[in-house]
Amino acid sequence: MTDQPTDQPTDAPTDGQTDRHSPLHDEHVALGANLTSFGGWLMALRYTSDLAEHRAVREAAGLFDLSHMGEIEVAGPQAAAALDHALVGNLTAVTPGRARYTMICQEDGAVLDDLVVYRLGEERFLVVANAGNAELVARELVTRAAGFDATVTDQGAATALVAVQGPRAEQIVAGLTDAADVAAAQAVRDLKYYAAVPLVLRTDAGPVDALVARTGYTGEDGFELFVPAGRAADLWRTVLAAGAPLGLVPAGLSARDSLRLEAGMPLYGHELDTTTTPYEAGLGRVVKLDKTDDDGAPLEFVGRAALAARRASAPARVLVGLKGLGRRPARAGYAVVIPDGEPGGAVGESARRIGTVTSGAPSPTLGHPIAMAYVTPELSAEGTELAVDVRGRAEPVVVVPLPFYRRPQQS
Repeated sequence: MTDQPTDQPTDAPTDGQTDRHSPLHDEHVALGANLTSFGGWLMALRYTSDLAEHRAVREAAGLFDLSHMGEIEVAGPQAAAALDHALVGNLTAVTPGRARYTMICQEDGAVLDDLVVYRLGEERFLVVANAGNAELVARELVTRAAGFDATVTDQGAATALVAVQGPRAEQIVAGLTDAADVAAAQAVRDLKYYAAVPLVLRTDAGPVDALVARTGYTGEDGFELFVPAGRAADLWRTVLAAGAPLGLVPAGLSARDSLRLEAGMPLYGHELDTTTTPYEAGLGRVVKLDKTDDDGAPLEFVGRAALAARRASAPARVLVGLKGLGRRPARAGYAVVIPDGEPGGAVGESARRIGTVTSGAPSPTLGHPIAMAYVTPELSAEGTELAVDVRGRAEPVVVVPLPFYRRPQQS
């Protein structure tokens, strides 16, 4: 197993324009980070080693710069109705202070992006989009909100986002509140998963207003902190200093990718894209076909007809987890086959391709290769033995449930 996996985190392709810099770019350079292009941004891939950063998040805590993500505010008397029309989820049902994982789809049901939407008030929502899709999502929301009493504002340039993830995240984030403000620290500890609260956080350069959300993309407990872009460096330095005695380290996109893979979480451009509906990805639960308007009639939203038809039909492919039985990991794009020879032997001409790997890497936590792949339904059952064509060799794999890893429940 290597601590330098060859897979690079990817997002939707860029258009060749110069990569944007995060408000924390100088902090990454000062820490000696290895930088990479991601979704149109130049971001930290790793600071030390992928393995060390991955393990820190599983065992203590990691600090991530997520300022490349898009933040789009939707506000107004009909903000909820506009989002119910624009997205597949039921945003009217989300209470203020809570969040919802959802998707924005095309008319044909294909996924344009997966999103987290926070309801900040009765008439105010924050939509968080993937970096490479942020401008597209903002444009689509403007178009789809036309006719509703709601305004759509792209807040991405003004907002920075950092995440503290790991079993010690709660202790670290609670410690960022003013020592005299017992209620604020308790609000952090009491915050439920997929909930958010506005708080004032302490930095060495003075207090900063933040939206503190108990969300993340690692499979661990954790928090995402939204702050004004101009205060991001102050918060970053303070969190690093406060968290270091508890084992917190800065962590890059490579560790974030291996962590989310272990947790079975999809990455846009890999498990999700415009050839995929939520149903193939095993995420049909986010599609709320039972949404109704004020009169109780079925609520029409973009993609509803196609998604209803897709739910009623058998899928041509399904997303599964694969456990590698050898040492060589599958990688995105590799063929999943029915082997025609000995495990680990050459892939013969008669081997039948039945799917494609979407993400794959060695698992630092589990100690063996793991992958997600789309395969034909008849070969998707748990325990099915298959192979992945890894540079001409049939590496044995077995279908396993997702996620690969679940964090231990605290007593």
